[in-house]
Amino acid sequence: MLTALAAWLQTLSPSLGFFRVFQYLTLRAVLAAVTALLIGLAFGPWLIRRLTELKIGQPVREYGVQAHLSKSGTPTMGGALVLLAITISTLLWADWANRFIWVVLAVTLALGAVGWVDDWRKVALHDPEGMRSREKFFWQSLIGLAASLYLLFAISGSSGAQAWGLFIDWMRSGFSITLPHAAGLWLPFFKEVAYPLGVLGFMILSYLVIVGASNAVNFTDGLDGLAIMPVVMVGTALGIFSYVSGSAVFAKYLLIPHIAGAGELLIFCAAMAGAGLAFLWFNAHPAQVFMGDVGALALGGALGVVAIVVRQELVLAVMGGIFVAEALSVIVQVGYFKYTRRRYGEGRRILRMAPLHHHFEKGGWSETQTVVRFWIVTMLLCLLGLSTLKLR
Repeated sequence: MLTALAAWLQTLSPSLGFFRVFQYLTLRAVLAAVTALLIGLAFGPWLIRRLTELKIGQPVREYGVQAHLSKSGTPTMGGALVLLAITISTLLWADWANRFIWVVLAVTLALGAVGWVDDWRKVALHDPEGMRSREKFFWQSLIGLAASLYLLFAISGSSGAQAWGLFIDWMRSGFSITLPHAAGLWLPFFKEVAYPLGVLGFMILSYLVIVGASNAVNFTDGLDGLAIMPVVMVGTALGIFSYVSGSAVFAKYLLIPHIAGAGELLIFCAAMAGAGLAFLWFNAHPAQVFMGDVGALALGGALGVVAIVVRQELVLAVMGGIFVAEALSVIVQVGYFKYTRRRYGEGRRILRMAPLHHHFEKGGWSETQTVVRFWIVTMLLCLLGLSTLKLR
C-alpha cells in the first residue's frame, strides 16, 4: 500500500522524487521486519494481560515432563499477535498486485483460523481434545488443495484464460500433462536438474508440503521458544531464495528457476522474521505466553507455500530438519506403539516420549539446553540450505 502511495507522491512534484527509494525491495523488506517487530513488541504486553484476564491458559499433560506442570495456566493463543503483525506489515510494504503475496497471506490466515478454533475449544470450552483430528485434517487438506491448485497456475504464469485452457487440456489428457521445467521438483546441489512433474504430481507435492509443514511446526511447538526461532531462521533463508528466484539475473547466474514475482515474498518473510522475534521476546524461557495452534499451524503452512513458489521443497526439508524430525518422531512412535499392541498385546515405544524434544528432556537435557541446541542445529541446516545456491 505504501509503495503505491510513494509512487503517487512522485507524480505530484519533481522535488518528491526521493520517494522512489521505496521501490527498492531490500529497503521495503527491512521496513517490513521493523514494522512487524514494533507491532509485536507494542501489543504483546496488552495481549498477555487480556489473555490472562480471559483465563486463556495452556493445559499441561500430567503424564508428560514433570517440570512443565508449573506452566499450566500460562496464556496461550499468542500466535494471533504474530499473524496480526505479519498481515499488517505485509499489507503496508508489499505490492498488492503481486499474486504470491495474496496466496501466502490467505493460506496463513486460513490455517490460523483452524488453529484458533482448536485452541479456543481447548482453553475456553475446556475440551481437552480440542478440534478432532479428522476435522482438523479435513480443513487443513481443503486449504492445502485449494492453495495447490492456485499455485499450479500462478507459478506457470498463466492468466485466467490460459489457466482454464490448461485445466481443460489436463482433463482431456487423463491428468498426464507435464508442466514446464521451472515447475518441476528441483534437486539441490545439481545444475538445473529438476524432476518433471505433471499437474497431478505438482498438486500432490504441494499439498504434502503445505499440510506437512503446518503439522511439523505444530509438533515442534512444545517448549519455550523452540518453534518460533527456527521459523524465523528458515523463513529468513526462504526470503533470500525468494529474492534471487524473482531476479532473472540472479536466477540465471545461480542456475535456479526464475519465478517472476517471487521476489515480493521477501517482504512477507521479513515480516514473519520481525513478528517472530517480537514474539520470542515474550516466549523466551520462562514463557509469558505460548503460541498455540493458531500460530504454529499458520507459520508452518506459510513456510510451505513460500518453498513451493521458489521451487525449493527439498531445501525446505533440509533447513527445517528439526521440524521434519519432530514430525517423524510422532509418526514413528505412534505407528510402532499401535503395531506392537496388535502383535504383542502391549504397546511399546521407541523414544522415551514424543515429540522428539521431550525424548531429550526425559534423557536429562534441561529445557533451555534442548531449545538452544535445536536452534544451533537449525542454524547449521539453514546455512547448508543456503549453500545450495552456489554449490551445484
